Amino acid sequence: AAAAPMISAVQKLVLYETRARYFLVGSNPAETKYRVLKIDRTEPKDLVIIDDKHVYTQQEVRELLGRLDLGNRTKIGQKGSSGLSRAVSAFGIVGFVRFLEGYYIVLITKRRKMADIGGHAIYKIEDTNMIYIPNDSVRITHPDEARYLRIFQNVDLSSNFYFSYSYDLSHSLQYNLTVLRMPLETLKTETTQTRQESFDIFEDEGLSTQGGSGVFGICSKPYEKYVWNGKLLEAVKNIVHRDWLLYIIHGFCGQSKLLIYGRPIYVTLIARRSSKFAGTRFLKRGANCEGDVANEVETEQILYDASVMSFSAGSYSSYVQVRGSVPLYWSQDISTMMPKPPITLDQADPFAHVAALHFDQMFQRFGSPIIILNLVKEREKRKHERILSEELVAAVTYLNQFLPPEHAIIYIPWDMAKYTKSKLCNVLDRLNVIAESVVKKTGFFVNRPDSYCSILRPDEKWNELGGYVVSTGRLQTGVLRTNCVDCLDRTNTAQFMVGKCALAYQLYSLGLIDKPNLQFDTDAVRLFEELYEDHGDTLSLQYGGSQLVHRVKTYRKIAPWTQHSKDIMQTLSRYYSNAFSDADRQDSINLFLGVFKPTEGKPHLWELPTDFYLHHKNTLSLSQTRRSYTYWWTTGVLKHLPLPFDEVTCAENRRKLTVKKFHKYEEEIDIHNEFFRPYELSSFDETFCLAMTNSTRDFMPKNVGIDPSPFTVRKPDETGKSVLANKSNREETVLQRKTAASAPPPPSEEAVSSSSEDDSGTDKEDEGAVSQRSTPVKVTDTGDNTKITENVVQSTKDVYGVNLSDVPSEDDLAIYARFVQLGQSQHKQDKSSQQSCSKHQLDRVINLIPISSFSQDNIYEVQPPRADRKSIEIFHAHIQAGKGNMQPLGKDDFLMYREYIRNRYL
Repeated sequence: AAAAPMISAVQKLVLYETRARYFLVGSNPAETKYRVLKIDRTEPKDLVIIDDKHVYTQQEVRELLGRLDLGNRTKIGQKGSSGLSRAVSAFGIVGFVRFLEGYYIVLITKRRKMADIGGHAIYKIEDTNMIYIPNDSVRITHPDEARYLRIFQNVDLSSNFYFSYSYDLSHSLQYNLTVLRMPLETLKTETTQTRQESFDIFEDEGLSTQGGSGVFGICSKPYEKYVWNGKLLEAVKNIVHRDWLLYIIHGFCGQSKLLIYGRPIYVTLIARRSSKFAGTRFLKRGANCEGDVANEVETEQILYDASVMSFSAGSYSSYVQVRGSVPLYWSQDISTMMPKPPITLDQADPFAHVAALHFDQMFQRFGSPIIILNLVKEREKRKHERILSEELVAAVTYLNQFLPPEHAIIYIPWDMAKYTKSKLCNVLDRLNVIAESVVKKTGFFVNRPDSYCSILRPDEKWNELGGYVVSTGRLQTGVLRTNCVDCLDRTNTAQFMVGKCALAYQLYSLGLIDKPNLQFDTDAVRLFEELYEDHGDTLSLQYGGSQLVHRVKTYRKIAPWTQHSKDIMQTLSRYYSNAFSDADRQDSINLFLGVFKPTEGKPHLWELPTDFYLHHKNTLSLSQTRRSYTYWWTTGVLKHLPLPFDEVTCAENRRKLTVKKFHKYEEEIDIHNEFFRPYELSSFDETFCLAMTNSTRDFMPKNVGIDPSPFTVRKPDETGKSVLANKSNREETVLQRKTAASAPPPPSEEAVSSSSEDDSGTDKEDEGAVSQRSTPVKVTDTGDNTKITENVVQSTKDVYGVNLSDVPSEDDLAIYARFVQLGQSQHKQDKSSQQSCSKHQLDRVINLIPISSFSQDNIYEVQPPRADRKSIEIFHAHIQAGKGNMQPLGKDDFLMYREYIRNRYL
């Protein structure tokens, strides 16, 4: 028996309404299994939901809806007025929310496929619909309801919110695959426990006949810190079946295809933004009393060979790193209207209480070593950023006293701004040295053991690699935590350099390059750099209100002079956003995440002078338990280091899993069925893997005779994009691609709309054929076209280094004719001598007769096989049936048909 992730069986939803109830009908993509939720509309303020936990067939659902329609008509037998109307079609529930009146339901009405990890699709929310549940007749209106609704909808769910029906996005790939590799004995005990506690009457139906060949379906509890709709689902979490619960993350998700001589390697970048202490740039700084820091984002780069899809058989690798504000109590006062407000430390924390809570969380999730890369300025005329460095050094020094030396927190200070201004040293070279040492300490995750060639030809760097080696591959232990003041521009470049270094090791571990090194200006690094730029821009827009100001090219000092004016515009945009729109965005984030709950008789959200008390729980109530100043970690965490406590097989972690046994080909665990959708008509134009950014199409030079390897260094003017488009066009493309991260999709994408649908329940949607970053390059004027043909069509002298003459000479033709004659006579001679020996070997298959005297050659003559009489009769019957002349059915045929009907329908 094996283990596989469970796939949610509710992926298409239709909301039907009557005067007294809403009926939410959810089905799997094939529309063979259905579940129904009943939502009461007669309660003005309470949420009453009934889930009967029953799995319906399509026929049963149609009958149910038909009965509901008949029963709710105003006059019996009246056909004109329908008692049940279809309100909206959707792809998932974001959650339920209440302000001062009744509850609203938030539904996902448009989605777009953004990435694919081992067949598990990751979707971006493109549009949502918010529906008020109580009926108008029982509605108790409140004057401030509309304002709260406007604030809530200010969180744009169509920008960078992601979900998956089968892959847990709140956890890393290492966690998700480690869970699937749990010892089977533990899973068996787990299934017996869930069976006893289970309330689902269909939990283990029909498995007794299966014997031991079932598959364990595993569903893990999401990591709450990175889930953004946890509070919205709280009201229904314990009432409804788990298939209804769809957890969404906020941040970034991008995927590109790296083609290595045709072999598809998918490079994916997923950024998870923390929902704890979330907010905008100057309003959220430092940490709260629970150790959650501002602008905390976990970035994971996943690499996998897309030619093999399953988690059990495929090759997967990932590397995780974190960014986040300095974990101290500090803030900046924006009322001064200065571009750089002074940094103030709000509370003295001599025992580094907040930092202790923060690093304790990191030990549990990532293991050790935890490496801090601090990029803030060390030397300043007026002490500004240095305040944070001094405090952080003191906190880390204090905490390290009590840790075992081998698990101590590693602190690396590096003033990136000073090195950038210096003309003598290259910033990225220095960063590369730091990146190498970091990746060596933490290692990375790969789910296959070292290849034989790396054992035969060991690489020096590979042998020094850290992490944790297990029989099935390697685990990443520990994590790099990068910070500057904002954790935007400098941090993104540093993370890119560490990611580039890790990418080289990942490619090496999958046997794709011969040394764990990657050069700049190769197609692979250009593709990765573009992913990281999009990632940095998106995160910067979410926290700072503008795109990145300093990019990788800025630090490489190869940015064009026009970039400086753009940098100034981004700085002004960031300043404007911080001064005027951040407060409104902060209010809406507080309301969306449930940090503030509107209550009758209490001050409204817009009346609060500050949200400090909402984020710091210890200001409203004293905690009963006080943590030790010396043993500042959670018990049991140190015992398992360097492994992270969250990935260790123990009773506490097993409680976070739901395990259920399935038949081998059941839909809930069949990822092949989920990915290929054999019941749907597929169009190549709309297939995601063909539309995504591709290293060969988008980055490789279009000249003939160029080395197609993505690891070859190209000249700066030799990229695929520069050949295809002129300068202004290219800039337009980049602009389009950058804004695609936060802008709505092109209008050509179909999606489910509530107005133009029939009642059949089959919803069509374009699942985002266009990748987030694969913006088509337009060639505008005819002048460009002539340039392209000049570049593409080259002379044979340029390509092969020799000119082909027009007509071969007579001597050459005579030699060629003699060569052909010799070959023909050779074949005749071989036919007779070698025919006899091969006859008895290849008798039952197509006869392949070797016609060369050299045993190494594979030149064969082919003879068709002889068919026996019965086969010929069957074939003739088949031809006759096509013409309409059917053979009479025998007894065996009737028995076979009866068996088929019994299995299929009874």
